Amino acid sequence: MESIFEREPVEIAPGAVHTPDWLSLVEQQRLVAACREWAAPPAGMRHTRLPSGGVMSVQTVCLGWHWTPYRYSRTTEDGSPVKALPGWLAELGARAVGDPGYVPDVALVNFYDGVAKMGLHQDKDERSDAPVVSLSVGDSCVFRFGNTENRNRPWTDVELRGGDLFVFGGPSRFAYHGVTKTVPGSGDPATGLTAGRLNITLRVSGLD
Repeated sequence: MESIFEREPVEIAPGAVHTPDWLSLVEQQRLVAACREWAAPPAGMRHTRLPSGGVMSVQTVCLGWHWTPYRYSRTTEDGSPVKALPGWLAELGARAVGDPGYVPDVALVNFYDGVAKMGLHQDKDERSDAPVVSLSVGDSCVFRFGNTENRNRPWTDVELRGGDLFVFGGPSRFAYHGVTKTVPGSGDPATGLTAGRLNITLRVSGLD
């Protein structure tokens, strides 16, 4: 059941801001359609295998640069060239941070089914400390935003719904963060995504 109250932007920590309902329905529909194209092979969506041998529960497709723990490359594991990051998506990132000079060159597109999670981690494989832009479409999730020192408390649990924006930079750029659960059936099917959650994170790699 939707709240009758407006959800306002909230600074979760210095440099970390949650802006509810930032994406319009049309923008969400465009992202869903684009994600379906990006997910197709070659260089399509896959479950990432960790150096430990474990497999991530989320499925990921990369744009601009291909992320493999814990580095970036221009090709996927099978040698396919990584898909390009479109200009319109980079412009969306610049609008999100309010800076036309923000030019992300890598995007990680993660798909969460009803049971997928993401452990607490830092986004530290980039050579830039420019902000990370996180866009959500589909089912809601519990997003855990922690501190920059370790995976322990303090942390803040934030409900991210479809259409929400979360930006973290400055003192919070290297904060630990993750997704503890998703809420199946909570998304708006009008976006074109009838199940699951899409999360698009935009970053500046700092790579040549």
